[in-house]
Amino acid sequence: MRMIFGLVLLAGMALAGFAVYMAQGYINQTESALVEERAFRKKVGELVEVYVVSKPLKYGDPLAPEDVKKIYWQKSALPEGTFNDEAILFPPNEERPRYVLRPMETHEPILAVKITEPGQPAGLTGALDPGMRAFAIKVDATSGVSGFVYPGNYVDVYWTGSDGSREITRLIESSVNVIAIDQSAAGATTGGAVVAQTVTVQVSQEQVARLAQAQATGRLALSLVGSPGEGDIGKVEVDSASLLGITPEEVVEVEAEKVCTIRNRKGGEVVEIPIPCTN
Repeated sequence: MRMIFGLVLLAGMALAGFAVYMAQGYINQTESALVEERAFRKKVGELVEVYVVSKPLKYGDPLAPEDVKKIYWQKSALPEGTFNDEAILFPPNEERPRYVLRPMETHEPILAVKITEPGQPAGLTGALDPGMRAFAIKVDATSGVSGFVYPGNYVDVYWTGSDGSREITRLIESSVNVIAIDQSAAGATTGGAVVAQTVTVQVSQEQVARLAQAQATGRLALSLVGSPGEGDIGKVEVDSASLLGITPEEVVEVEAEKVCTIRNRKGGEVVEIPIPCTN
């Protein structure tokens, strides 16, 4: 009987020791996981909920509540213009939808610059700044930078024509914003070089008049600007003489010799006879 009791006691102690070992291992594993979690959260920082699209959307698509969802996003890496309030993204008193201005992929954050205001169409009127106008410039493969101009780029506009005495090329507008290529507005392009027939730019009313006159009296060409806002670069004008380094010869005016004459009538004919000038 004592032997049986001893065996039971030993078995109980073994089980208790094994339980303590397993519990200690679990506690150590849990503590290690907590340490890793704290280190990860410290590295990642605070997470916030933002609205993203739940499916791919293209330019011009209406944005509906079923097209969006909330996910957690790293606050320190959050782009400017995100939405985290449904009442701001979808105003309760506004029945008209917002429209997509730039293509978005699944789980891409919804930014204010990628959608219109509620009810505002996704067209040129939505792309124009207050007080500005849209003007279309006719281009081809050469004058349109071989199709590498896209909405959102900035271009310089050069005019080539005659000023009455010579053929010149002159910079007439600097760093104007391109808002559409042919019938594709900003955000509607899919990439790749496309040789356009028209490039629509955003300009003031005075610039519209200047460009219209320039287009009617000469040829326009575009030059892609790398970084807009370089300031006033002054007058830029080139003709064939300055291009080839030709210096026009100075014309020396020679005073013509004074000639004195008298008139003599012979019958019905008047004849002028040269005579020496007295002074």
